[in-house]
Amino acid sequence: MIRVAVCPDYGAPEVVRIEQRPSPPVDAGQVRVRVNAAAVNYPDVLLIANQYQVSVPPPFVPGSEFAGVVVESGAEGFGVGDRVSGAGMYGAFAEEVVVPAASLSRTPDGVDDRTAAAFGVAYRTAYHTLRSMARVHSGDEVVVLGAGGGVGLAAVQLGVLLGASVTAVASTDEKLAAAQSYGAANIVNHRSGDLRDALRDAVPDGASAVVDPVGGELAEPALRSLRRGGRFVTVGYASGVIPRIPLNLVLVKGVHVLGFHFQDVPPDEFERNEAELGEHLVSGRVRPHVGAVYPLAETVRALRHVADGRAVGKVLIDLT
Repeated sequence: MIRVAVCPDYGAPEVVRIEQRPSPPVDAGQVRVRVNAAAVNYPDVLLIANQYQVSVPPPFVPGSEFAGVVVESGAEGFGVGDRVSGAGMYGAFAEEVVVPAASLSRTPDGVDDRTAAAFGVAYRTAYHTLRSMARVHSGDEVVVLGAGGGVGLAAVQLGVLLGASVTAVASTDEKLAAAQSYGAANIVNHRSGDLRDALRDAVPDGASAVVDPVGGELAEPALRSLRRGGRFVTVGYASGVIPRIPLNLVLVKGVHVLGFHFQDVPPDEFERNEAELGEHLVSGRVRPHVGAVYPLAETVRALRHVADGRAVGKVLIDLT
């Protein structure tokens, strides 16, 4: 028997409970992983509330991102004792997961499980967004909304690494301090005044790109901050509100509005981006910011931490 966090019915994070369940069997092509760390992402909250773009019928084990050690393998390429990380739609908030081998990556030597669990989704999303959608180059001006969250803070770090001047927009001084510590050239608390005016002051010549994992009322003023020909990439809606953009702004400013999905990255660029990002991780040039860690027994608190927008960087569940 293993301990798992279970969503028995749709609702707020508080519906989740801890149960004992049999570990599922391993079929051909699958691997059993003892989970040492799992990351909490905003889509986990949305899935539990049945407010995500897809539905998972309850009861289910939430959690999309994990790292640990292989304890049983039914697939070639992975053996007992291999350190791995992986991601899926759900299932990670458990002492063991059984997943297809194709969904796993080897954890590089020198990278601990917490780092591996916190790195995958947020940093891959941010890097592919910056490199292949926003087309960021050295010297560009980049505005990052939600700059204190998982994807946002990753985008700040990686944008700086790519040579851009990054303006970080977030809701608290704590989040902005984290963004500044990772190299943000400008910081803007959008709750302290008019965001449109603040961005005009921060990037008077206009931004080359905007990365938006937040949506809501921040999207339009950020779009207005773009210079002609700039690129606005919508990554998600952590605010819970899908923005309504006046299309005349796109016409008048000649900007490009794009949505990010992994499958839309051209295959050759995808391979390049993954290789570069892996090198950045192994070299230590980037490391995820872990703002809070909870034990499995406190999964509800971890989910609530993220649901309330209090997360700085990544929130993890420790299962060791």
